[in-house]
Amino acid sequence: MDRYLPITGIDCRIPTLLIDTEAPIDVLHENAAYRIRTATQLLENIAHGEGIHSELARVLVTSLREGCDLLDVLGQKLRA
Repeated sequence: MDRYLPITGIDCRIPTLLIDTEAPIDVLHENAAYRIRTATQLLENIAHGEGIHSELARVLVTSLREGCDLLDVLGQKLRA
């Protein structure tokens, strides 16, 4: 594996956002958890509305919240 891995989802010839694959595992975990929590909070805001998009957001939020809870437990174990 290369040391610096381009972030997926950005289609460009010269990537500028990279993941350091040799970063400490707790740092990688915390960065991933932050991004997932941010997306979860956005979906929670959408879920508070009405309509089909709100229903879909509620379903997605449930899975993401469970994932966030699991990441919190993992983070506690990594810091221990």
